[in-house]
Parts: sequence; structure tokens; C-alpha cells
Amino acid sequence: MARPEEIVIGRRLKTSYISTVVSITLVLYVLGLLGLIVMHARKLSEHVKENIGFSIVITDNARNAEISQLQKTLEILPAVKSTEFISSDKAAEDLMAELGEDFVGFLGYNPLFPSIEVKLHAAWANPDSLSVFESEVLKSRIVREVDYQKNLVHIVNENVRRIGIFLFLFGALLLVIAFSLINNTIRLSVFSKRFLIKSMQLVGATQSFIRKPFVIKGIVQGIIGAAISIALLLLSLYAAQKSIPELINFQDIEMLFTMFALVIFLGIIVSWISTHFAVKKYLHIKTDHLYLY
Repeated sequence: MARPEEIVIGRRLKTSYISTVVSITLVLYVLGLLGLIVMHARKLSEHVKENIGFSIVITDNARNAEISQLQKTLEILPAVKSTEFISSDKAAEDLMAELGEDFVGFLGYNPLFPSIEVKLHAAWANPDSLSVFESEVLKSRIVREVDYQKNLVHIVNENVRRIGIFLFLFGALLLVIAFSLINNTIRLSVFSKRFLIKSMQLVGATQSFIRKPFVIKGIVQGIIGAAISIALLLLSLYAAQKSIPELINFQDIEMLFTMFALVIFLGIIVSWISTHFAVKKYLHIKTDHLYLY
């Protein structure tokens, strides 16, 4: 039958183990949550960039064969995501539907020109690339002008850049805080066993032999914490998609798995490093100094 003091020690060890796992879980959950925000912000910025209107206005005397050839030339360019030809009649119908008035009947003619609506890949939707693309397109004889919202492109790219810098700095700060919290939690856990470490060392146990069970335990705690944090992240993502169904359009399964793998890696590597150095400290400390820490 276990003695009362053994029961108390057992409870303290369990409490220490659970508190360490909880601390690791919460820290990794916050980091993972930031990762989800960054991932969705990136996909949202790509979606906005790829839907910026870019119209190539065609001259009214252009032949259908020339327009078709121009459209095919555009589609094979690496910058182009998709193209759509809009005839002058279709453009007039769309504008009348938008205005609610028959301006063609009022004017007696259709003033609109045919055009090719182009959507570019996000990597090319920046002012410099669009300027190069515009100059190349204007070389065509049948192109009247290229129309796109230059100010909107600049604003979108500037905001994306600012948000990216903020999230990077915030993520770096959070990573430092996370490492500090996990490190301190594990150090406190090892601190409670400093006399055991020194006793094993005094009876002839090698440093690697003493360190091994602590490191394994720390890695297991990191894996458990990472697994729980991933489960919480999936629940958070599910709840967010229930509230905002449009989020399903920005899912990237490959990126999600990469982020979850990174969470597990952080849980393992931070726990391993913290445990290694925490045990190393008490392996090199003098016996007389154990009561001072």
C-alpha cells in the first residue's frame, strides 16, 4: 500500500506533466491560429489580385480572325490566368442591365468597343508587371487601349505588403514568446527532479543515461501538445467555416498539412531543446548549490 507522501509526490508529478502539456498545447494553438490567419490572408490577397479587371479594348475595324489570334496569344502567356472576349453588343447589354436604361436607343448607335477581359495570376498583378504587360499588348495593331484600375492595383499591393510585414513581425514575436513559455514550463518541471538527477549522477550514471528519459518525456509532451493543438485548430477552422461559408473557397489542403507538420515539428524541437538544456544545467551544478535554485 502506497504511503501518503508517495501519493502526494505522484499527484505532483501528474500535475506537473499535465501543466507542461497544457502550456505546450496553448502556445502551439496560438501559433497555429496565427498560421491559419496568414494562410487565409494570403489566399484572399491572391483572390483579390486575380480578379482585378484588366480590359484590352479592340478597334472596331478588327477582324474576328485577328481578335481570335490575339486571344490565343494572350492565353499562352505565363502571366495570364484566363481570357474572355466581350463583343460590343454584349458590352452594351451588360451596361444597359447595370444602368437600367437603353442608352443605345437614346444615342442611336452603340458607342462601346469589343474587348478582351483578362485575368492575371496573382504573382503578376503588381504595378511593374502590369506596365510591362500593357506595353507589350499595345504593340498589337488591333488594340485600341488597355484599361485597368492602376490606383486599385497599387492600393491592393501596398496593403498586402503592410499586412505581410505586420504578420511576420507579430509571428516572430509570438515565436519568441512561445519558446520562452515552453522553455520555462519544462525547466520548472525538471527543477522538481534536480535532486533525483544529482543522485543518479553521484551513483555513477552517465550524463546521456540521465538525460535520455527526460528528453524522451519532453518530446512525448511536445507531440501530445501538438496533437491536441491541431485538434483545436481543426475545430476552430470548422467553426469559422460555419460562420463564414466563403472561407471554404480559400482552403489549401496541402498548405494545411504543411502547417500542421510545422506545429508538430515546433512541439518536438522546442521541447527537446528546452529539456536538453534544463537537464544539462543540473548535471553541471554543484551539490551544495541545489538548494539555491
